[in-house]
Amino acid sequence: MTTEMPTGTSSLPAAPSWAAPMLRAARTTARVLAWTVLSIAALATVVPFLWMLGVAFRTPADLYADPARLWPDHWSVSGFHAVFTQLPFLRLALNSIVFAGGTTVLLLLIDSLCAYALARLRFRGQNLVFWTILVTLMVPFQVMLIPLFLTVFHLGWLNTFQGLIIPRSVSALGIFMLRQFFVKIPRQLDEAARVDGAGPLRIYWRIILPLARPALASLFVIQFMALWNDFLWPLVISSSTDMRTLPSALTLFSSTSGVDHAALMAGAAISLAPLAIAFLLAQRFFTEGIAATGIK
Repeated sequence: MTTEMPTGTSSLPAAPSWAAPMLRAARTTARVLAWTVLSIAALATVVPFLWMLGVAFRTPADLYADPARLWPDHWSVSGFHAVFTQLPFLRLALNSIVFAGGTTVLLLLIDSLCAYALARLRFRGQNLVFWTILVTLMVPFQVMLIPLFLTVFHLGWLNTFQGLIIPRSVSALGIFMLRQFFVKIPRQLDEAARVDGAGPLRIYWRIILPLARPALASLFVIQFMALWNDFLWPLVISSSTDMRTLPSALTLFSSTSGVDHAALMAGAAISLAPLAIAFLLAQRFFTEGIAATGIK
């Protein structure tokens, strides 16, 4: 004698007829709210850039007549002309590239070495070192500005590229991000490499770094953008125009006679172009690195 067991789906009660329309309405409402929030966030992000571009093409009279207007009534390129004629633009752009690019490359090397030691090696006081690095994330850079300036001054590095680059070549945020990514990589790869005779540095260079390209790319974009836009440190370290970067050199348009807003906004718009290009080129790696960092 055989008995049939009831299936799981047949024992479930049928959904009420009014539930489906309510569920569809709830999903539609959630979708509309999500798009509304995204639209507001997009406007809040884009409008300042549109206003900046509008000011860059406006005359002083047009700007003071209605500062809140996005687009000028009378277009003018006097701001861009002032940037290229009153400033050594090519020299400033080269300084910015050397400062942001060189510092970021050196930072990736040092931070990845520190993160590798914290994630893959075992030594006494490892957790203490890691938590000490995390604590430094809560210390503002302005607190360390005077000690760093005095150190650079006594080393004779004022108005030099080493004075600009070396003090900014380590980031606690970068060490934390890379350490969290390195922890996820299976340790079996290290053991297999050791069987083949590889040492710690070879494992770091041949195995860990190639697998960590998304994290390295995302950290590169974050740090390059921060350093390119860095205003305070290059302004403090460099006293001559030939050693300043683009953001710090824009202060030259401010004087006792007033501020050339069109030139300031034109210079800011020009300085943003390399950031947009860098982000577009590394966008895929940036998204993957941010999504994977911190997931263990």
